[in-house]
Amino acid sequence: MKEVKLIKKIKRLLRRANIPQWLHHFGPKKYEFCQHVLVLWIRQAHKGSSYRRVVKILRELGFGVPTYSAVCKMNKRAAKIIKKMFEHTCPQGQVMVASIDATTLSRTNPSWHYIKRIDREKPIQGPLKLSMVVDTRRKKILALRLRAKSRHDTQDVKYLLKRMQKPKILVADKGYDAEWIHELAHEQGIITMIPSKKWTKKGFYRKKMRKLFRIRTYHRREISESLFGAAKQKYGASVSSRIIQTQRADVYCRAMLHNLSLRVL
Repeated sequence: MKEVKLIKKIKRLLRRANIPQWLHHFGPKKYEFCQHVLVLWIRQAHKGSSYRRVVKILRELGFGVPTYSAVCKMNKRAAKIIKKMFEHTCPQGQVMVASIDATTLSRTNPSWHYIKRIDREKPIQGPLKLSMVVDTRRKKILALRLRAKSRHDTQDVKYLLKRMQKPKILVADKGYDAEWIHELAHEQGIITMIPSKKWTKKGFYRKKMRKLFRIRTYHRREISESLFGAAKQKYGASVSSRIIQTQRADVYCRAMLHNLSLRVL
């Protein structure tokens, strides 16, 4: 039987990321790593279905995949490898305009009828904080960071810029207006188009970037907001995993699926 297109994409991505066929040296060579990744991708494509359900469906369709418990353990151990795979789905070449923004993901998707019945108004755990940089021309994700606790949007700027190809222009909303962000971008040769806050006027680099501000280019920021909405519609607005390691792995899998679904290079 010929391999389906999705499995070919997984194997091509693993070769590009220089990831071995097997993740262990001495264990039984029964299932390749690409078969584990197939279960993870199908699970995220179906809005975080359970491992048991996805494995059962794939086996009924004739795919040889490991057990649900093996995939669950691998998802926790191979978080760094999944992150490396995502980096190889990011676009290559010059990035002209990049947009940075943040959103939240709920940890579970509870039934509102049940919440009302038990008289619980607020969730037990707060939402996850997701910061993301998007290429506004290719509509692809360049870098992301998931936090277990809420932090200010500016806390992730240095982390994201360090792990992505430097864009020519960076657009963001007023929440990212800080003198140190303008200085950091200027040192890396990036033009920031961030509107100043209402009562903020001081700052050498802020005034310097304000001269280059173009309202038409700034409105490219709306692409990141539309991408957040599209991703939540396709993959869900909640994460079903319990610990932060597997939650990050789930979000990186969603980002991989989004980048691979676009044919723009």
